[in-house]
Amino acid sequence: MSKAAIRQSEPGVLALSGVLDYSSGPFLREQGKVLIGTAQGRDLVLDCAGVAKSTSVGLSLLLAYMRDAKAVSKRLRVRGMPQDMYQIAQVCGLLELIPLED
Repeated sequence: MSKAAIRQSEPGVLALSGVLDYSSGPFLREQGKVLIGTAQGRDLVLDCAGVAKSTSVGLSLLLAYMRDAKAVSKRLRVRGMPQDMYQIAQVCGLLELIPLED
């Protein structure tokens, strides 16, 4: 399995990658909050194309990142949501809350 990470891939774009589960969640949560807070610009994109696998932890991260962005007056859109994360969001009735770029 691939190691999970979040990084700024270009200005205004944060790239989430790897396996999102209980072991990677806490680190990704804190690192993402820092990156969102320090990112330049008001509009941010969270690119999830590099996510290899996601449990419900991945969806929880997206929602937390959205709250973090709102707390610092930024907007966060999600790009490249993987199918497993999409299906969890759909089952939970959360798709309408997640601003998808695709």
